[in-house]
Amino acid sequence: MQMPRSLTRHGFFVAGTDTGVGKTFAAVAIIRSLVRAGFSVAGMKPVAAGAALRATGFRNDDALALASAANVKAPYASVNPYCFKEPVSPHIAADAEGIRIDVGTILQEFDVLKSQADCVIVEGAGGWLVPIGNGQSMADVAVALGLPVIMVVGLRLGCLNHAALTAQAINASGLRLDHWIANEVDPAFARREENIATLAGLLGEPLAMLPHVQNRKIPELPPEVGTRLAETL
Repeated sequence: MQMPRSLTRHGFFVAGTDTGVGKTFAAVAIIRSLVRAGFSVAGMKPVAAGAALRATGFRNDDALALASAANVKAPYASVNPYCFKEPVSPHIAADAEGIRIDVGTILQEFDVLKSQADCVIVEGAGGWLVPIGNGQSMADVAVALGLPVIMVVGLRLGCLNHAALTAQAINASGLRLDHWIANEVDPAFARREENIATLAGLLGEPLAMLPHVQNRKIPELPPEVGTRLAETL
């Protein structure tokens, strides 16, 4: 893995401990929080696998959600440089379409967004080390961007191990794990409070708790969350 370019304060990289832990929910909530705090904010999903054909072409729902929450409007190609049809691991989806994911292209589109916004919230795909092809992973994208990381932990059985391993990998990459968010993906999660206490002992207190929702309506973060994020931009 390459070393990160100099750490920048032009946003955050939202990483997950696994797929399905609520990265998009968290990223959208973060964007809205920063918009309410008075920032101009762009959203970015560099690599997305799983898209539906719309009038404007194939579009990924997560990327559209980020773009909709942002108050800086940008071309879809900048928000989501690599959009693949099949909802599988990015390296498999890219290979099926005969496309090579180029981290340099992602950096170029990020710089376009950065030039228009106070900050850019970048959401990863899958877990930290999900492959994107050519021996690279989403971690290489995060390292190339050089953004501080917000890790999303889905509260379910196995989250302690996944969170500890992901945090260790983030720190080993040379990036900084600034915050983590707990997302209640399993309303029946046994020993919830004990698990949260264990995570807090490993990672510090969470930036926010996202409650379990049935209708996919993304909850608003408390005002102090936007303030805390703003202080580090």
